[in-house]
Formats: sequence, C-alpha cells, structure tokens
Amino acid sequence: MTDTASTQLKAAKVPLPTGGVDPTAGGPSDAQDSAVEAADVPRGVSEKSTNGSTSKSRTSVGQKETRGKVHALHRLVAVASKWPFGVTVSAAVLAMAAIAALAPDLLSGSDPLHTDLLAAHESPSLAHPFGTDQLGRDVLTRVVHGARLSLFIGVTATVLAVAIGVTLGLIAGIGNRLVDAVASRAFDLLGAFPEILLALVLITFTGTGTANLILAIGIAAAPRFARVMRAETRAVRGSEFVAQAGLLTRSRARIVVRHILPNALRSLPVVVTLGLGTSILGAAALSFLGFGPKPPVPEWGSMLAEAHGDLRIAWWSVVFPGAAVTVVVLATTVLGRYAGHRFERRAQL
Repeated sequence: MTDTASTQLKAAKVPLPTGGVDPTAGGPSDAQDSAVEAADVPRGVSEKSTNGSTSKSRTSVGQKETRGKVHALHRLVAVASKWPFGVTVSAAVLAMAAIAALAPDLLSGSDPLHTDLLAAHESPSLAHPFGTDQLGRDVLTRVVHGARLSLFIGVTATVLAVAIGVTLGLIAGIGNRLVDAVASRAFDLLGAFPEILLALVLITFTGTGTANLILAIGIAAAPRFARVMRAETRAVRGSEFVAQAGLLTRSRARIVVRHILPNALRSLPVVVTLGLGTSILGAAALSFLGFGPKPPVPEWGSMLAEAHGDLRIAWWSVVFPGAAVTVVVLATTVLGRYAGHRFERRAQL
C-alpha cells in the first residue's frame, strides 16, 4: 500500500514535456485550423482596405473631374462677364447657331421636309412659332435645319479663301520686287470688285450647286486674306530677329516656316472672323439668286427665294430666314471688330 501511494504521488509530480500539447486544447488539426484562420484574417482585412482605397481613389478622381469642369465653367463665366454686352450677346447667338448646325433636333425635332397643304400660310402660333410656308412646312424647323448648310457653305468657303490667300500672300511677301509688284497689282485689281459680284462672275463659268458655290465664294474672298498676309509677311521679313536667324542658318525655307509664317499669321484670325460673316451673306445671296442648293433642301437663301413671292400674304416665311442671316452676320462682325480692337491694344503694348 505504501509503495503504491508513493508511486501515484511521483506520477502526479511529473511535469509535462516541453513543447507538448494539452489534451484539452484539441489535436494538431485544430491548431493548424486556428493558424490558418489567424492567417486569413489579415488577408480579408487587406482586401477590404484595398477595395476601400480603390473606391476612394475613384471617387476622388471623379470629384476632381467635376471640380475641374465647374472651375472651367466659372472661368468661362468670369471671362464672359468682362465682355461688353454686345459681344456677350453675339457669342450667345453664334453658340445657338452652332447648336442648330450640329444638333438641330435639340432645338426642333420636326421634319423640315414634312408638308401639310391644309396648314399652308398659317400665322405664328404656339403650334408653329414662326408660322408655316406655302406648303405647310414649319418655318422654325426649316430655319433651324437650314443653319447646317448655310454655315457649312460659309465656313468651308472661308477656309478655302484663307488657304489660297495665305499661300499667295506668303509668296508675294518673301519674293523679289518683281513678284511682289505683280502679286500686289493682282490683289488690288481683284479687291476692287465686290466679293459677291466676283463670286457671281465665277459661278457663271463653274455652274450651280453647293460645291461650285463654295469654290466661287472662296476664290472671290481670297484677295482680302492675300493682301493682309502679304503686308504682315513683309513686316516680319524686315524685323531684326529674322535677320539674326538668317545668320545662324542658311536654309531659307526653315526661316520662312519657323520664323516668318507663325508671326505673320497673328493678325489673320481677326480678318477671318470678319470674312466669315461676308461668306455667309454671300452664300445666302447667291442661293437666293438660284446658284446654290435647290429646294426643298432647307437653306436660308433658298428659303428666301421660295417665299419672296408670298411676302404680302405670309410675311413670316420671309422675315425669319432673313433675320437668321442678318443676326448671324452681325454677330460675327461684332466679334471680329472686338477681336481687332483687342489685337490693336496688345500690339501697342
């Protein structure tokens, strides 16, 4: 009995081996599962934090873009607030004309070619704010859709005139005395004729149609830009920095492209703005005479030609297309003159 009791006491005092596993804590598989769960927790937290940071970064980028647009709008409003009232109104008119040319359905969703003889020559009303023409077509819709072709002809003819005028003016400006004298006399001779009259003479040889109308107006308006380009080229050519550039390089073409041409083009945007209104007016006038797009295509000049016989019984079918031409031409003229005054002030400084 004594030996058995002492043996039990010794067994109770024996410590567990170092690194042993407590039987109450579960087996090795439980330890591994807990370790895996402990390792998985940081991964989940990191994934959540990554997704959160990504969403925050996207939100911040969206907020920055929104702030940038709002800031640009505020800057535009601030600049427009400094303009004179007439310039602001002219800019708004040209913006509306651009919208009518690019997206006419935003201003009028009707079909400009839809006819309704029962509604012919209706006076302006809520259903037809500009009234209807002799075929019952909505005049407002035709004026809005007519902006696309009218402005296209004016802008394209102006671009063509600028290309021809800049090329001829640059050649005259950098050429010798004989070339300059011949070109100057030719520019003066062509400039003595009104542009519409010269375009009318040219279109009698080329024929009618939109393409021939653009060609005639572009050639007729080219002398104006050529004279300006020739004068600016001569002034820049005699400047000191061009002479210094000639000492550093022997390539005349490089001097013309890098020094003379960019400086000679500085005053051209002012003339282009003024010439745009003249081209639009010339296109409407020649279309009225029957040299432009043919009916029933909506175009301001052709609309005037169609409705001029109904002026006494349906004045609205003539007044509103004519008002569209007048307002757009006046807006371009006002902006061109304002740009010219700003350019002169900067040149004096």
